[in-house]
Formats: sequence, C-alpha cells, structure tokens
Amino acid sequence: MSSLQEGTTFIFTEAGVMKGDSPNMRRKDENKVKRVSSKAKKPGTGRRGRKPSKIDQKAKLERSRQSARECRARKKLRYQNLEKMVGQREREISKLREELETYKKWCQLIDEGILPPEIKNILRLAAATGRARKQASVNL
Repeated sequence: MSSLQEGTTFIFTEAGVMKGDSPNMRRKDENKVKRVSSKAKKPGTGRRGRKPSKIDQKAKLERSRQSARECRARKKLRYQNLEKMVGQREREISKLREELETYKKWCQLIDEGILPPEIKNILRLAAATGRARKQASVNL
C-alpha cells in the first residue's frame, strides 16, 4: 500500500475513488459523493476556538438580559418624549385655530363696516409707535 501525503483529498463517487483508488478506502454508501482529507484531526475538536463554559454562558445570558432591560428603558423614554412633543404640538395647533377664528370674525365685522375694538387698539399702538420713531429720528 502506498503512503498518503498530508493534505491529499480523495473524492468518493458512484464510480469509485477518483484519487488513490484502493478497496479499503471505499465507503459503504457509494452513492454519496464525499470529500475526505488525509490530515490527521485531533480528537474532540469539531469547532474552532475555546469551548464556552457554563459560567460564560450564564454571564452572557445576564449581559443579554441587562441589555434588554436598558433597551426597554430607552424605548420607554423615547415614547414619553414623543408623547410630550405631540401634546405640545396639539396645544399649539389649538391656539392657532383659535387665533384663526378670531381673525375670521374680524374679517366678517370689517366686511359689515364695523371696525373691531381690538383692531382699533392695534392701530392706536402702531400710530403711537410711529410718532415715537419720528420724534426719535428728528432728535438725532
């Protein structure tokens, strides 16, 4: 029997072994195609890296739970802030609607030929401010 080189791969098919055809290398189920490496494997090594211990798994679970708690707390704060913002916006919208209704009433009164008292006050204040500005510019 010939010696095997390390790293040589054999392919088993229905027709037989493609490389290194020898009767004791054949598999029971020849219908399956399988790659077999001649590299020697250490017993008990199926995965890379170290095997996690139960302590590591418990710590990992606890970190995961803590992370989930923090995530839920952040989510709760985010929703509280959003609800607060929605409340502020709704109050602002309500004030703007009231202001719009006031302006509509003023327009109706002006169309009827009546000057609303609020507009009279605004005009008086504007006139007084305008006179004060004129006097300030004359004094300069």
